[in-house]
Amino acid sequence: MIPLQNHDQDKSTRVTSGVPGLDHILHGGFRAGRSYLVSGGPGSGKTTLGLHFLAEAEPGEALLISLGEAHQTIDEDARGIGLDISEVVSIDLSPSEASATPDAYTILEPWEAESADLQARIRELFPDRLPKRVFVDALSQLRHLFPDSFQFRKQVMALMEYLKSAGVTVLFSAERGAAAEEDLQYLGDGILMLEATEFGRTLSVVKYRGSGFVEGKHSVRLSDQGMRVYERLIPTDHRRDFITESIASGVAEVDTLMGGGLERGTVTIFSGPTGVGKTSLGVQFMREAATRGERSVIFSFEERIETLRYRCQGIGIPLDDMIDQGTLAVREVEPLRYGPDEFAWLVRHQVEAQGARIVMLDSLAGYRQSVFGQDVVPHVHALCRYLGNMGVTVLLVNEVGSIAGGELRVSEYGISYLADTVVLLRYIELDGELRKTIGMLKKRTGDFEKTLREFQITSKGLKVGEPMVGLRGILRGVPEATLPRTQAS
Repeated sequence: MIPLQNHDQDKSTRVTSGVPGLDHILHGGFRAGRSYLVSGGPGSGKTTLGLHFLAEAEPGEALLISLGEAHQTIDEDARGIGLDISEVVSIDLSPSEASATPDAYTILEPWEAESADLQARIRELFPDRLPKRVFVDALSQLRHLFPDSFQFRKQVMALMEYLKSAGVTVLFSAERGAAAEEDLQYLGDGILMLEATEFGRTLSVVKYRGSGFVEGKHSVRLSDQGMRVYERLIPTDHRRDFITESIASGVAEVDTLMGGGLERGTVTIFSGPTGVGKTSLGVQFMREAATRGERSVIFSFEERIETLRYRCQGIGIPLDDMIDQGTLAVREVEPLRYGPDEFAWLVRHQVEAQGARIVMLDSLAGYRQSVFGQDVVPHVHALCRYLGNMGVTVLLVNEVGSIAGGELRVSEYGISYLADTVVLLRYIELDGELRKTIGMLKKRTGDFEKTLREFQITSKGLKVGEPMVGLRGILRGVPEATLPRTQAS
C-alpha cells in the first residue's frame, strides 16, 4: 500500500493512548506534556478511554485523580474489560470517599488557598519526579465548588500548568453539557468528543494543537475488551499500483458476453431476483482467480457458509479446497453487528493483511442493515472507491424484487452510478418454462456483447447458451417471436 499522506511524526514526543485505532487518528498518539479534554454524555466511554491511557503506562508512571466514581469501583471496571491499573497511583476525591472520610475534601475547600495542597499531595506520592501520565475523572465535578467560572478556570489552569511544566501528559474528562464543560474546552490543548447516538458510538477530534489528525466522526465500540476506534474510511488516503487487466470467469461464453471478462480494480453489480444465480456467478470468477493463486473473499450478510458450501458442491465448485488452500475466505456478517466504519476495517484487513484481490458483498440489502438506518450510498461509495484504488475487483450482489416483468431496475439504492460493469440476470417464461438469462447492461472499460443468453446452473457448473435471437420482450419476462423482415414489411 502506498499512503498518500505522510504522518512522519517524532515518536519520542508522542504518548500512546492505549486505545486500538486511536493513535493513528491522532497521527501517532497524544503530544507529550500536553493536556486533553475527553468530553461526552453519560455512558459514552470517557472513563474507559482514560483507563486505557493509564494501563499503557509503566508501573508507577501514572496517576488517577478520581472525582466521580470511587477508585475501587473504577478498578473493578478496569478489570472487567481486561485492563490492569493495579500499579496506577490514585487520589480518590469521589463523593463516596468524601462521606466516608471527612478530611477528603479539605484540600479543595476553599480552592483559592488549597490548590497548592493538591500539588503537595501529588509531590508526596511522587517525591522524585512526577508521573508521565495523569487522568482526572471527572474534572467537571469541581465546578460545583467554586462561586463562578473565573475561579474555576483559574485553579484548573494552575493545576494544568503545574503538571505540564514537568512534562506530564494529562487527560481530563467532562460531562457533555455540564456547566464546566465550556470552560474546560478552552483549557486543553486538544478535545476528543465522544457521542452515543441511535446510529452507534462515535469519536471525533474537535481540537488538536500542534499536530494534524484524521478529521470526521469515527466509529467506537465498547465491549468486554474495552474501547476500540475504527477510523472513518477516506478512499483518497489509500492507493497502490496495479496492472489493469481483464479477469476471466473460466466460462468461455460468459467471457465472450463480457468482452473478455471483468477488469481489475473495477466495480461490478450482479443484479437479479432471488435464486437466479448472482452468487454462483461471483464465485465462478473467484474459482478462476484461485487457479492463478489469487485470494478472494466473500462477505455474506444473508447466507450461512454451510449453505453456500452445499450449493457450490452441487455445481462442481470446490469451495472447501479453495478455503483450505487460502485462495478464498468466507466471512459471515451479522447485518446489525457492525457499523460501516467497523465493517470497512474488516474489508481492509482482508485486502491489506491477507492480500485479497476480489471482494464480493453478498448482498447490498444485507450491507444496508450495517449502516443502521443511514443513507447507504456514501458508505458503499467510499468502500468501493477504496477497493478500486487498491486494485481490488469488487462484486456487488443486488437483489431486485420482481421475478419477471415490471420496471427494469438495476438497484433500489441509487448506486448504479458506482458500477463500471452491470450484469443483468433475469427470469423469463418461454414455452411454458421458467428460464434464466444473462446479459450486459453497461461496461465502462470496453465493448461487450449486446445480446442476451440463456443461463443455466447445472451439476457440472455454469452453462451459457448462444445469443437469444428471434425474440423480443425478453427483459419484460415474456418474450415473443419476432417476424422475419420480409413478413414484417
